[in-house]
Amino acid sequence: MKTSEITRSVLSKRSLELGSINPSYAGKKSRYVYMAVCEQVPKMSGVVKIDLELGHEVAFRSYGGGCFGGEVLFVGRDVGEEIECDEDDGFVVSYVHNERENESRFVVMDAKSPKLDILAAVKLPGRVPYGALVSRTVPGICRHETHHRSS
Repeated sequence: MKTSEITRSVLSKRSLELGSINPSYAGKKSRYVYMAVCEQVPKMSGVVKIDLELGHEVAFRSYGGGCFGGEVLFVGRDVGEEIECDEDDGFVVSYVHNERENESRFVVMDAKSPKLDILAAVKLPGRVPYGALVSRTVPGICRHETHHRSS
């Protein structure tokens, strides 16, 4: 940003879409981005965490055979204003549909873990269409005031 130069580099060999960062870092330099793995549009087969400082993937979660999701969204851990958190202290959420069992789940993953460990998978009463945006369908999930950090 200081030099006004633009550089390009390959951050992953996978086809990725629908990136999400910690919303507290919107408009600021962020280190981590979470992206859906897109091998067959519109079916996302997993999620990756990319470390922009290191320039490569640092975490990956496959949804498994026959399971596909959509948009991934980072949700910061709500610990209050008096506690400063790491940028990746929070959760990655998505809808995942199991085509074999015809079941959909709202999946919550640990954003800090190297395998994006699943912390919760809530079975939904109906199917969520591919392409549904988590940020637009779950009221209040995307709050921009969750974490405060000094610039």
